[in-house]
Amino acid sequence: MLDTRNIYPLSDFQRNAKEFIAHLQESHKPIILTVNGKAAVVIQDAASYQALLDALEMEQSAAAIQLSIKEAAEGKDVDAKEGLQALRAKHGISS
Repeated sequence: MLDTRNIYPLSDFQRNAKEFIAHLQESHKPIILTVNGKAAVVIQDAASYQALLDALEMEQSAAAIQLSIKEAAEGKDVDAKEGLQALRAKHGISS
């Protein structure tokens, strides 16, 4: 969740970029930069961004696995050999 105390004008960031970056790296909390009083961008430190990407990838993988389990329980699964043969045929790949 974004902290409303971490909202700053872009001009403040431009004048004090080093201090903002140091704060981001220390707090690991994103900040919102505004232009003409409206939220324009969210910035965060690289480590936190990578952690966010990793968490998203993990969530997407878990969702795909859950869907596969559900489809298998519903009888929508395909034998691996048959599936590979179908893919080869679809893409014109010889075995």
